Amino acid sequence: MTILRLIAGIAALLLAACTGTPPPATTSVVPRPANPVILISVDGLRADYLRRGITPTISGLAARGVTTAAMRPSFPSLTFPNHYTLVTGMRPDHHGIVNNTMQDAELGRFSMSIRSAVEDARWWNDAEPIWVTAEKAGIAAATMFWPGSEAAVGGVRPRRWLRFDGAMPEPARVDQLLAWLDERPRPGLATLYFDTVDHDGHEYGPDSRQVNAAVAQVDAQIGRLLAGLQQRGIDANIIIVADHGMTQVADDRRINLDSLIDPAKLQLVAGGAVASLNPQPGQEAAVKAALFKPHPHMACHEKGRLPARLHYGRHRRVPAIICIADAGWMIWLSPPRADQPMRALGGMHGYDPAHPDMAASFVAAGPAFRRGVELPPFDNVDIHPLLLRLLGLPAMRTDGDGRRLERGLR
Repeated sequence: MTILRLIAGIAALLLAACTGTPPPATTSVVPRPANPVILISVDGLRADYLRRGITPTISGLAARGVTTAAMRPSFPSLTFPNHYTLVTGMRPDHHGIVNNTMQDAELGRFSMSIRSAVEDARWWNDAEPIWVTAEKAGIAAATMFWPGSEAAVGGVRPRRWLRFDGAMPEPARVDQLLAWLDERPRPGLATLYFDTVDHDGHEYGPDSRQVNAAVAQVDAQIGRLLAGLQQRGIDANIIIVADHGMTQVADDRRINLDSLIDPAKLQLVAGGAVASLNPQPGQEAAVKAALFKPHPHMACHEKGRLPARLHYGRHRRVPAIICIADAGWMIWLSPPRADQPMRALGGMHGYDPAHPDMAASFVAAGPAFRRGVELPPFDNVDIHPLLLRLLGLPAMRTDGDGRRLERGLR
């Protein structure tokens, strides 16, 4: 018996070393869900892409499950803020990931390319993602590249996770998730992330043949996932979401702030569809005078005075002034230099979530869902209460409302 216990102990240590995360101390234990929940993000999958006739797998899931004509992202309609909203139920103004690029008085600068920041839990600790809630309740979680999952939020990591590697092919991502589902304990919650649709949308524009090809390829990989689940006898609840849509842009639809104000008088934190900036000390009056007057294709606001429907402008990381471009336009500090030309873009997002081009996809199917239901448009904060319910976890106080999706449940 002593030898058997020693072998079991060594095996447990090896498993912890492979996952990189020991199981967290549970706060309350719930039964593992009979049907695993698999949350799939197709970055940049605009809602109307599913009406192009190129997604037989996703459209088949919608036909035998639940969908909507539009899921509204949170403002700003950017990747990191909305991925964290989907798994916390909090809007960016509450969970603290207020942009893809941020400045914090204590933590310094954050961007998707700064690995030390992405893995620093202090950026993410203002809200609790669903995998942390699950792990604390004794439900194993596995995350494939979901923003926020590379940090030990609240001191807790998902049981299985990987550092983001954009070069990892989509089939390999599906295979890794299926391999995790073969392990014990089997994850009760798993996430999967695809980024090629967003990449090609930026590169070539939302109406390009390249975007259609990327959408079709992702659809095929989701088909591979379904086949793998069927082979394993796993009847999962599958939820497919996007973080935002995409709209066409062009270099001649560009607003250069240096044509309005001396750039030395401000600090540009982030540009694009939304420009976030701080006046330099002593320049507040000059910057406001230049930016708060009417401008074609752009509206600027003090951080505490944005339109209420945007639910944005109170968090400490939101800069003093937010300028929002009309859809299809972009805001930068200055024109590109001749020796450093800016790469041309075909598509952009980040705009007002009410714009139809920013609408994100939502499809859900599985034993928990009714068949053939189309829900009215809803906000993406409502996904988190759905995840809690599917996992058998208690409701939490968030910005979401679980009642909005109840009609789609059995």
